[in-house]
Amino acid sequence: MDAPIQEASMYTIKAIAILDNDGERLVAKYYDDSFPTTKEQKAFEKNLFNKTHRANAEIIMLEGMTCVYRSNVDLYFYVIGGSSDNELLLVSVLNCLYDSVSQILRKNVEKKALFEHLDSVFLAVDEIVDGGILMECDSNTVISRIALRGDEVPISEQNFAQVFQSAKDQLKWSLLK
Repeated sequence: MDAPIQEASMYTIKAIAILDNDGERLVAKYYDDSFPTTKEQKAFEKNLFNKTHRANAEIIMLEGMTCVYRSNVDLYFYVIGGSSDNELLLVSVLNCLYDSVSQILRKNVEKKALFEHLDSVFLAVDEIVDGGILMECDSNTVISRIALRGDEVPISEQNFAQVFQSAKDQLKWSLLK
């Protein structure tokens, strides 16, 4: 008996989540309709956390999905794929996510620091996976792309000289057009 061969798909990532040490969602992105409502997503996350927060493993099969995870201090990082997805691919996404977040938080991977840099963490997730398709699994590349987007400092955090210089530059470029 031959097992049916599944067609290869680029859509390998079903979800990425970062939970706190109580199992509450801090960051979550779902890329398919396995859990269409927020209520179903949170129920899945709670179940996932309950199964993994005391375990020493790195992978679990839950509700027909392959879940790889990693914890640090008070954060739990999860990458969820289909039951037939390559575990090594999922682990490489998990490692990229963790390493990117670690660099963003300057090796201070904990809940408080995550909240302070939440915008950059969401950018990292978006750089790694787009619509369920793995885009990048090198954390240094992810960080460099985030740094390019984050070069603009909000006006409220700039001093007068920086604001004045920015206004001069914008005026100069508008006159040169």
